[in-house]
Amino acid sequence: MRALFAAILLALLVPPAAAAPTDAARYDAFFLWAGVKPQPVLAHARRLYLLQGQVEDGDPVRLVAQRPAVPKIPDADVWMVVRVETLDWPDPVYKQVLAALARWRAAGSNVVGLQIDFDAGTRHLERYASFLADLRKRLPREYRLSITGLLDWSSNGDPAGLAALGGVVDEVVLQIYQGRRVIPGYAGYLAALDRLRVPFRIGLLQGGEWEAPDRLAANPWFRGYVVFLVNE
Repeated sequence: MRALFAAILLALLVPPAAAAPTDAARYDAFFLWAGVKPQPVLAHARRLYLLQGQVEDGDPVRLVAQRPAVPKIPDADVWMVVRVETLDWPDPVYKQVLAALARWRAAGSNVVGLQIDFDAGTRHLERYASFLADLRKRLPREYRLSITGLLDWSSNGDPAGLAALGGVVDEVVLQIYQGRRVIPGYAGYLAALDRLRVPFRIGLLQGGEWEAPDRLAANPWFRGYVVFLVNE
């Protein structure tokens, strides 16, 4: 009895483990954005999400390349990322994106898919899903489709919109950061992940705090992490 009492008292006195800075060396999937220098951790990367360019909202809407050279990465799964300001793409932009995918693969990269990085509001997920469904039809079958996602999709996203995404994309990478800072209270958003019935990964910020929710590993849709690399 005394031993049991002592164990309970110790549990009450010892504070829970604090969130720790994200050490990129512990992971094998990374975002590499324009202007971020390559790091030694890339040597053991199994998945790489590389920014190719940005679809800018203007007159006309256009794809602006942000990577100076075509990558040649045969030893990791490569996702070509396009940052998007508008969903109103003219036909030339679709052709440019598909041509870039073909160039990356022809150069020797193991390109497995396209990722769209667009900050779709929770109230507009159905329109976003329609855009993605059209894009999916244009993609050659050998490419998968990934998107980044906002944290509040899981807690505030329209159920119909979330369901529509599930029928179109192969994965969602939910980012717990915005810009170069971790979103305060991210644990509260992640508590509602049961509503998201789409394969998902968690996007972490290198050096930013992270503490995994207790039920995350048991979630059948959880596929792992992607670390957003930053310059020191």
